[in-house]
Amino acid sequence: MPSIRVGLAGTGRIGTSHAETLRILPGVGTVIVADADAERARATADKLEVEFAADIDTLFASDLDALVVTTATDSHPELITAAVDRGIPVFCEKPIAADITGTLAVVERVSGSTVPVQIGFQRRFDAGYRAARAAVSSGELGWVHTLRATTLDPAPPPAEYIPRSGGLFRDCGVHDFDIIRWVTGREITEVYATGANRGEKFFVDAGDVDTAAVIMRLDDGALATVSLSRYNGAGYDVRLEALGSQGNAIVGLDDRAPLHSVEPDYPPSPLPAYPGFMDRFQGAYTEELATFIGVATGQLMNPCPPGEALEAFYIAEACELSRREGRPVQVAEVRR
Repeated sequence: MPSIRVGLAGTGRIGTSHAETLRILPGVGTVIVADADAERARATADKLEVEFAADIDTLFASDLDALVVTTATDSHPELITAAVDRGIPVFCEKPIAADITGTLAVVERVSGSTVPVQIGFQRRFDAGYRAARAAVSSGELGWVHTLRATTLDPAPPPAEYIPRSGGLFRDCGVHDFDIIRWVTGREITEVYATGANRGEKFFVDAGDVDTAAVIMRLDDGALATVSLSRYNGAGYDVRLEALGSQGNAIVGLDDRAPLHSVEPDYPPSPLPAYPGFMDRFQGAYTEELATFIGVATGQLMNPCPPGEALEAFYIAEACELSRREGRPVQVAEVRR
């Protein structure tokens, strides 16, 4: 594998973690980081012993072979299209844009290009989800009748994040919507979503909810439920259950899952619960970035192009419409 120069835009928590991973990946020779906060980028570069670019323009002028985007959502469209226009393969954390209109604009802009754009849905690279997909596709489970997904955060993000997050379905649930599609190979056709607020007032102020439940129908008649919350004090709980006529496959049921049985003869796990997504999915993030390097160097096919992210975003949009109007919504209603 050739040694390439990878730029990284955005040195927040996940960006810094990605930079740390990139610098040790086979095939990566140089990592250059930049951020709207130049001092934060410089501090990250010094800490990780990677190169520093004073701003995004300088980053693009650094003879890049690939770009990783982990900036705020509103900058994603511009950075993706700027990279593609320069012939630079780009990896961008979800979402592509803050809304469907912006997402469609990017998808249409890059659709005719041969420059790959990989969108970050790290669960596709997790060993458990991959095993569940294999179990479904092989027929080992028989016909799948029910899927149950959860994404339960141990504590909410900062109050200032919520108004620009896109809401619980677009920010959080979109990972579940994507992985249900990916594991089953089916499309979600109808949703009914509801939400509640029993926590901080800033969710209400932003027009959002801190807890939600979704019932879904897939195109083969299977049913799925998705549970979401910002307040799961036991720990970070992300699971998927695929239940079939002949068996089941459960992802996330390990000794660090924050599940506490009250059965008297069932001993608790001695291991601490996952505190957050970075710990739970560190291996998946590494595999995802390694795959992107393979995509950028022409050795692998793109596993998650923008069109895949758009499909998950449509489902999130349908859930938000369902919550607001209190009715089942066909996903086709929100397609454009």
